[in-house]
Amino acid sequence: MHRKRLPSTAVVLPGTGSDADFVDRTFAPALTAAGVRVVPVEPDPRRVVGSYRDALRSATAEAGSILVGGVSIGAAVALEWAAEHPATTFGVLAGLPAWTGRPHDAPAAASARFTSDRLGEMGLEAVTADMIESSPPWLGRELAKSWRSQWPGLPDALREAAEYHALDKVQLAELTVPVGIAAAVDDAVHPIGVACEWAARIPRAALAALTLDEIGADPSALGRAAFTALTDLLG
Repeated sequence: MHRKRLPSTAVVLPGTGSDADFVDRTFAPALTAAGVRVVPVEPDPRRVVGSYRDALRSATAEAGSILVGGVSIGAAVALEWAAEHPATTFGVLAGLPAWTGRPHDAPAAASARFTSDRLGEMGLEAVTADMIESSPPWLGRELAKSWRSQWPGLPDALREAAEYHALDKVQLAELTVPVGIAAAVDDAVHPIGVACEWAARIPRAALAALTLDEIGADPSALGRAAFTALTDLLG
């Protein structure tokens, strides 16, 4: 894709419990190299989705047409925004899709509910310590930082994410905006089957696969994979 075809601005949205710093490091390298200004959104734990939509609304008012990127629930909100605003959404970069439609017992939603409950029972430090012990080192470091920044609103933020209704199968099939999707083949929380379903149902979508080790070594690998999928799709 030639640079002049890209919009000037991309808004990128973190996953559940994550922060603007991580999503910036995920998407900014590829987008900045392509001449796109990146706006990473810091979630308001009291109204995560609302804070994302506020940022998208503000960026659209300023720039006109924008790229929208996100990880996990950030990807789902990005997709919903694109469905509602196809004329001003140039494309979507969707990293690690978590579920389609209602969350039900999706692993990411179940994990968010469980963590929210444990935070209420045990407090931040105890739950963070358990999370670090049971997670890959890179993920433990990332979440320990972002969880502390969102405390004490973190349990409510996790609960909100666990109840989020993503686009359903019919809505995916009606989406007109192009979508570059990136997913990890070995991520049990964000099953690659969800990404495959999004890629199969969205009329203009392409999927790139990588591993959690690749993301852990360099978060920008996820953003590059999604950006490459989008640019390959558009030619």
